[in-house]
Amino acid sequence: MSQEKSDRHAARMARKKAVIDAAIAAATDERGLLLVVTGNGKGKSTAAFGMVARALGHGLKVGVVQFIKSRTDTGEEAFLGQHAEWHVTGDGFTWDTQNREQDIATARRGWAIAARMLADPAYQLVVLDELTYLLNYGYLDSDTVLDALAHRPPMQHVVVTGRAAPAALVELADTVSEIADVKHAFRAGVKAQPGIDL
Repeated sequence: MSQEKSDRHAARMARKKAVIDAAIAAATDERGLLLVVTGNGKGKSTAAFGMVARALGHGLKVGVVQFIKSRTDTGEEAFLGQHAEWHVTGDGFTWDTQNREQDIATARRGWAIAARMLADPAYQLVVLDELTYLLNYGYLDSDTVLDALAHRPPMQHVVVTGRAAPAALVELADTVSEIADVKHAFRAGVKAQPGIDL
Protein backbone atom coordinates (compact mmCIF):
# COMPACT_ATOMS: atom_id res chain seq x y z
CA MET A 1 0.00 0.00 0.00
CA SER A 2 1.33 3.42 -0.93
CA GLN A 3 2.06 6.04 1.70
CA GLU A 4 -0.44 8.37 0.03
CA LYS A 5 -3.20 5.73 0.33
CA SER A 6 -2.25 5.09 3.97
CA ASP A 7 -2.35 8.82 4.73
CA ARG A 8 -5.79 9.21 3.09
CA HIS A 9 -7.11 6.28 5.12
CA ALA A 10 -5.70 7.71 8.37
CA ALA A 11 -7.24 11.12 7.64
CA ARG A 12 -10.63 9.57 6.81
CA MET A 13 -10.61 7.50 10.02
CA ALA A 14 -9.59 10.56 12.07
CA ARG A 15 -12.58 12.49 10.68
CA LYS A 16 -14.88 9.55 11.40
CA LYS A 17 -13.51 9.22 14.94
CA ALA A 18 -14.15 12.92 15.61
CA VAL A 19 -17.80 12.58 14.51
CA ILE A 20 -18.35 9.44 16.58
CA ASP A 21 -16.60 10.84 19.64
CA ALA A 22 -18.77 13.98 19.46
CA ALA A 23 -21.94 11.88 19.24
CA ILE A 24 -20.86 9.78 22.25
CA ALA A 25 -20.08 12.92 24.25
CA ALA A 26 -23.51 14.39 23.41
CA ALA A 27 -25.38 11.27 24.58
CA THR A 28 -25.77 12.12 28.28
CA ASP A 29 -29.31 10.92 29.11
CA GLU A 30 -29.65 7.79 31.19
CA ARG A 31 -33.06 6.15 31.44
CA GLY A 32 -34.83 2.87 30.88
CA LEU A 33 -35.26 1.98 27.23
CA LEU A 34 -38.03 0.24 25.34
CA LEU A 35 -36.52 -1.93 22.62
CA VAL A 36 -38.55 -3.75 19.97
CA VAL A 37 -37.08 -6.61 17.93
CA THR A 38 -39.43 -7.43 15.06
CA GLY A 39 -39.45 -8.76 11.50
CA ASN A 40 -39.93 -12.09 9.77
CA GLY A 41 -36.38 -13.39 10.25
CA LYS A 42 -35.02 -15.84 12.79
CA GLY A 43 -33.34 -14.38 15.86
CA LYS A 44 -35.77 -12.00 17.55
CA SER A 45 -35.99 -13.93 20.81
CA THR A 46 -32.32 -14.83 20.53
CA ALA A 47 -31.43 -11.13 20.40
CA ALA A 48 -33.55 -10.49 23.50
CA PHE A 49 -31.91 -13.36 25.36
CA GLY A 50 -28.52 -11.97 24.46
CA MET A 51 -29.56 -8.80 26.29
CA VAL A 52 -30.68 -10.97 29.21
CA ALA A 53 -27.19 -12.50 29.39
CA ARG A 54 -25.62 -9.05 29.16
CA ALA A 55 -27.86 -7.64 31.92
CA LEU A 56 -27.21 -10.62 34.19
CA GLY A 57 -23.49 -10.13 33.64
CA HIS A 58 -23.91 -6.64 35.09
CA GLY A 59 -25.85 -7.96 38.08
CA LEU A 60 -29.23 -6.61 36.98
CA LYS A 61 -32.51 -8.22 38.06
CA VAL A 62 -34.20 -9.69 34.99
CA GLY A 63 -37.70 -11.00 34.32
CA VAL A 64 -38.80 -12.89 31.21
CA VAL A 65 -42.35 -13.64 30.09
CA GLN A 66 -42.82 -15.83 27.02
CA PHE A 67 -46.36 -15.41 25.72
CA ILE A 68 -46.78 -17.92 22.88
CA LYS A 69 -44.21 -20.66 23.31
CA SER A 70 -45.15 -23.49 25.65
CA ARG A 71 -41.85 -25.40 25.62
CA THR A 72 -39.97 -25.52 28.88
CA ASP A 73 -37.02 -27.48 27.52
CA THR A 74 -35.23 -24.69 25.68
CA GLY A 75 -31.56 -23.98 26.18
CA GLU A 76 -32.20 -20.35 27.06
CA GLU A 77 -34.57 -21.22 29.87
CA ALA A 78 -32.35 -24.06 31.14
CA PHE A 79 -29.37 -21.71 31.46
CA LEU A 80 -30.67 -18.16 31.83
CA GLY A 81 -33.65 -19.27 33.91
CA GLN A 82 -31.24 -20.17 36.70
CA HIS A 83 -30.39 -16.47 37.01
CA ALA A 84 -33.56 -14.65 35.89
CA GLU A 85 -37.22 -14.94 36.79
CA TRP A 86 -38.58 -16.92 33.84
CA HIS A 87 -42.21 -17.60 32.92
CA VAL A 88 -43.36 -19.70 29.95
CA THR A 89 -47.03 -18.73 29.81
CA GLY A 90 -48.17 -19.85 26.35
CA ASP A 91 -50.15 -22.84 25.18
CA GLY A 92 -48.18 -23.17 21.95
CA PHE A 93 -48.62 -21.57 18.57
CA THR A 94 -52.10 -20.29 17.80
CA TRP A 95 -52.42 -22.74 14.92
CA ASP A 96 -51.91 -25.53 17.46
CA THR A 97 -54.54 -24.41 19.96
CA GLN A 98 -57.12 -23.29 17.36
CA ASN A 99 -59.12 -21.88 20.26
CA ARG A 100 -59.39 -18.09 20.46
CA GLU A 101 -61.05 -18.00 23.87
CA GLN A 102 -58.34 -20.21 25.34
CA ASP A 103 -55.63 -18.07 23.73
CA ILE A 104 -57.15 -14.90 25.17
CA ALA A 105 -57.39 -16.40 28.66
CA THR A 106 -53.79 -17.62 28.41
CA ALA A 107 -52.62 -14.22 27.19
CA ARG A 108 -54.31 -12.49 30.12
CA ARG A 109 -52.67 -14.84 32.63
CA GLY A 110 -49.27 -14.09 31.09
CA TRP A 111 -49.99 -10.36 31.00
CA ALA A 112 -50.79 -10.37 34.74
CA ILE A 113 -47.22 -11.57 35.37
CA ALA A 114 -45.78 -9.02 32.93
CA ALA A 115 -47.82 -6.16 34.41
CA ARG A 116 -46.51 -7.01 37.88
CA MET A 117 -42.93 -6.85 36.61
CA LEU A 118 -43.54 -3.60 34.70
CA ALA A 119 -44.81 -1.97 37.91
CA ASP A 120 -41.83 -3.08 40.02
CA PRO A 121 -38.65 -0.96 39.86
CA ALA A 122 -36.64 -3.92 41.20
CA TYR A 123 -36.79 -5.44 37.69
CA GLN A 124 -34.14 -3.65 35.68
CA LEU A 125 -34.77 -5.61 32.47
CA VAL A 126 -38.06 -7.20 31.43
CA VAL A 127 -38.35 -9.28 28.26
CA LEU A 128 -41.83 -9.69 26.79
CA ASP A 129 -41.20 -12.40 24.24
CA GLU A 130 -43.75 -12.61 21.38
CA LEU A 131 -45.96 -9.87 22.83
CA THR A 132 -46.63 -8.43 19.35
CA TYR A 133 -48.87 -11.36 18.44
CA LEU A 134 -51.14 -10.77 21.42
CA LEU A 135 -51.58 -7.15 20.36
CA ASN A 136 -52.12 -7.94 16.68
CA TYR A 137 -54.66 -10.70 17.40
CA GLY A 138 -56.51 -8.55 19.92
CA TYR A 139 -55.87 -10.97 22.79
CA LEU A 140 -54.82 -8.04 24.99
CA ASP A 141 -56.06 -4.46 25.01
CA SER A 142 -53.37 -2.44 23.21
CA ASP A 143 -54.04 0.75 25.19
CA THR A 144 -53.58 -1.10 28.48
CA VAL A 145 -50.30 -2.65 27.33
CA LEU A 146 -48.92 0.57 25.86
CA ASP A 147 -49.88 2.51 29.00
CA ALA A 148 -48.05 0.00 31.20
CA LEU A 149 -44.98 0.25 28.97
CA ALA A 150 -45.08 4.06 28.95
CA HIS A 151 -45.50 4.34 32.72
CA ARG A 152 -43.06 1.69 33.90
CA PRO A 153 -40.31 2.65 36.39
CA PRO A 154 -37.97 5.23 34.82
CA MET A 155 -34.82 3.09 34.88
CA GLN A 156 -36.46 -0.15 33.74
CA HIS A 157 -35.47 -1.52 30.33
CA VAL A 158 -38.00 -3.57 28.35
CA VAL A 159 -37.50 -5.72 25.26
CA VAL A 160 -40.52 -6.72 23.19
CA THR A 161 -40.19 -9.35 20.46
CA GLY A 162 -42.41 -10.70 17.70
CA ARG A 163 -43.31 -10.22 14.07
CA ALA A 164 -45.28 -7.25 12.75
CA ALA A 165 -44.79 -4.88 15.68
CA PRO A 166 -47.83 -2.56 15.73
CA ALA A 167 -47.22 1.05 14.69
CA ALA A 168 -48.15 2.41 18.13
CA LEU A 169 -45.55 0.14 19.78
CA VAL A 170 -42.90 1.18 17.26
CA GLU A 171 -43.74 4.84 17.92
CA LEU A 172 -43.39 4.37 21.69
CA ALA A 173 -40.11 2.43 21.44
CA ASP A 174 -36.67 3.99 21.80
CA THR A 175 -34.94 1.41 19.60
CA VAL A 176 -36.52 -0.78 16.93
CA SER A 177 -34.65 -3.50 15.05
CA GLU A 178 -36.14 -5.45 12.17
CA ILE A 179 -34.72 -8.87 11.38
CA ALA A 180 -35.17 -9.87 7.75
CA ASP A 181 -35.85 -13.39 6.51
CA VAL A 182 -33.28 -14.08 3.79
CA LYS A 183 -32.96 -17.85 4.06
CA HIS A 184 -33.98 -20.48 6.64
CA ALA A 185 -32.87 -24.09 6.99
CA PHE A 186 -36.41 -25.18 7.92
CA ARG A 187 -37.57 -24.50 4.37
CA ALA A 188 -34.91 -26.96 3.19
CA GLY A 189 -36.37 -29.65 5.47
CA VAL A 190 -34.03 -29.20 8.43
CA LYS A 191 -35.82 -29.64 11.77
CA ALA A 192 -35.41 -27.34 14.76
CA GLN A 193 -32.29 -28.30 16.70
CA PRO A 194 -31.17 -27.87 20.33
CA GLY A 195 -28.66 -25.08 20.76
CA ILE A 196 -29.73 -23.37 17.54
CA ASP A 197 -33.52 -23.19 17.52
CA LEU A 198 -34.46 -24.23 21.05
